[in-house]
Amino acid sequence: MVLDPGAAAAAGQGRAVLGELPERDGSRPCSSCPSPPPPPAPGGSPRYPRGSRRLSESGAGMRRGGGACTGSGGRMRSAASLPHIGRPRGEEGGGGGGGGRRSPCLLVALRPLNVEAERERFFRARFAYDPQFEYAEPVPEAVLDKYRAASDRFVAQAIRIIHAVLEKYGTYESFEVATGGRLLSKCQIWSVIRKYMQKEGCVGEVVVQLTDDLLSQAVMMVEDSRPTLAINLAGARQYWLEGMLRHEIGTHYIRGVNNTRQPWHSSEGRKQYSLKPANPTEEGLASLHSVLFRKQPFLWRAALLYYTIERASRLSFSALFQDLEQYVQDAGVRWEYCVRAKRGQTDTSQPGCFSKDQVYLDGILRILRHRQTIDFPLLAALGKVSYEDVNRLKKFGVLEKARIPHFMQDLERYMKQLDHIVTTNQLNEQELEELLPD
Repeated sequence: MVLDPGAAAAAGQGRAVLGELPERDGSRPCSSCPSPPPPPAPGGSPRYPRGSRRLSESGAGMRRGGGACTGSGGRMRSAASLPHIGRPRGEEGGGGGGGGRRSPCLLVALRPLNVEAERERFFRARFAYDPQFEYAEPVPEAVLDKYRAASDRFVAQAIRIIHAVLEKYGTYESFEVATGGRLLSKCQIWSVIRKYMQKEGCVGEVVVQLTDDLLSQAVMMVEDSRPTLAINLAGARQYWLEGMLRHEIGTHYIRGVNNTRQPWHSSEGRKQYSLKPANPTEEGLASLHSVLFRKQPFLWRAALLYYTIERASRLSFSALFQDLEQYVQDAGVRWEYCVRAKRGQTDTSQPGCFSKDQVYLDGILRILRHRQTIDFPLLAALGKVSYEDVNRLKKFGVLEKARIPHFMQDLERYMKQLDHIVTTNQLNEQELEELLPD
């Protein structure tokens, strides 16, 4: 097995094509890891334009430090907990083709350059200070305008979910320890990843990077024309890692692969078939898959993000920080949620938010509301489409050899788990119907 030495040396991270045997600490092979399978047949995964593009991201955690963007060369682009921004025209769905065109590096545009200095100043002031953020380049107005307005539609549900977690576990930290399990070693992570990829039949198709320098739990992107999944070592917990793989690989990657074969794989095709935006379906579905088989599938992350953004739209940074104390005691974690909600702002003493992260709970509740009428395997097979478009697109879709996530094969069990999520999070059918009428 050959690791990418440039990436490993530069960022202290492991990098391998799935199916290859990772080395421990870049030196000796890990003897307890399984042997690598034969290399995949050519053409097993779709090709993408060269360069580095972020396709999806999961996880609310942000790490402090710089956020340089790079193209090829193996080093991770810092995700900075940023949202998925639409791809350039003609690249909808991650289709192939030359061109080599790259989307603008919004990771730099939206992450404050002075976030560490402002953090220190904020903590020295005992939280009685509103950070004044600076950016490497002007934040695109089109992006800010798109995500300027927050919604309060599902605030009551978000608060109820948060309270349900705190009532059962006391604090989020206790919930994390009780339900996430222990942090895994690199070798254990590689073993889980490889077994999962075997279940999905995509061994050798995705490059995986393990890093302690990522600003979120995981990010799916395209680097050097290869689908690439980066995983934050600090968030790889015993009982949560497979959920993250269902989110990134079982949802984003598989739907992306299926999308490349559809007549609506390009932006022109989406217009031709009058497709609705892929979100909130895409992130809602992925978020459900993250918690799908947990014994206690609480939607804490999606709920707290939704609540935080709604409050940020009406509060200053310091007031938002104080407000979150009722739910999150750890000051460092609260800082991270506040920065995430206030990114794009210069003067955070003013009310305002970056509302993209509300898409998770929004999508979750819409899918749960209509779960009895959604054809979930077809939703995966048709690619990056909304659940609202599935029935009318069925006759146009290329369904032969479509990939379906392995966890959807037992559809009865899958549906029971969705019902369990509804019950655990204290939702009910009547409420969902009233919130989201037909």
